[in-house]
Amino acid sequence: MNAPFSPKTRLFRVAHCKEFAPFRKYLISPRKVRLLMQAYRISNLSWFYPLNAASAAEALNEMRARRARGETFYYDLGDTVGLYAFLIGENRPYVLILPGGGYGDVCSFVEGFPTAVRFNRLGFNAIVGQYRVGKSAHYPHPQEDVAKMVRFIASHAEEWQLASDGYAVCGFSAGGHLAASWGVRSLGWEKYGLPKPRALFLCYPVITMGERTHEGSRKNFLGRDRGEPRLQERYSIERQVSADYPPSFLWQCKGDTVVPFDNAVMMEEALARNNVAHVFFPVDGTAHGWGVAAGTPAEPWTERAAKFYAECR
Repeated sequence: MNAPFSPKTRLFRVAHCKEFAPFRKYLISPRKVRLLMQAYRISNLSWFYPLNAASAAEALNEMRARRARGETFYYDLGDTVGLYAFLIGENRPYVLILPGGGYGDVCSFVEGFPTAVRFNRLGFNAIVGQYRVGKSAHYPHPQEDVAKMVRFIASHAEEWQLASDGYAVCGFSAGGHLAASWGVRSLGWEKYGLPKPRALFLCYPVITMGERTHEGSRKNFLGRDRGEPRLQERYSIERQVSADYPPSFLWQCKGDTVVPFDNAVMMEEALARNNVAHVFFPVDGTAHGWGVAAGTPAEPWTERAAKFYAECR
């Protein structure tokens, strides 16, 4: 095997690693500047995201090791939908991780892979979801993609040695909106005839499609219909929470400069109003896109989320 990846590794080497060939085109985000970024190092991604380069390099090394051991690892579900399976088996529960990207990209490199490695250490099978984005992100395509993922995972549960008594869905930013919508009966799990998630982990999520939304996410998700009040209402998750909504762990930086902190506040208020079990972890800072958040004030979130999941059992 070649030398391990490190923060100083050039992205060109990452993109052309033979073990990553089946999913190379999805590996580095944002897609529109991928060719330019291949001249950069992993650490240079901090120009675009508040990335912990050491965590990203560690995740890439884990992925390459899994591929070298002969694990399938990436499952292509068609139509740009796929799964990266960070499995530990042992009849442990799984968490489906939905990275963000404003419904214009899926930033697995930043938010998905490092978070999966962290959840493995916390005793979870971790599966990172690749869903339709950009021109294909128009509602309800991303929700259909999550349904496809959950069905596929269920069909492999015995083979992968997954626990049969529940799962969590974790989403970041626009992926947080997707995860939150999966918890709504009429938009998510029940609509597609699938089991209700035991818990949701919502990380600096886009919640509303109304006035305090993230405009890029609304534009990509609702498309030309984004000014339609009926649709804004339907996909504003704070307006859809009911008493049977899944228990939720929620965190965001108070001064988030991308998605207004009001999104987390509105969601927490909706959960409290409907007596839904939840934990709200507001964090000092202005960052958006911390992902696993290593070395930041938000770093405890994964341990707190895992503890919350255990208490939901």
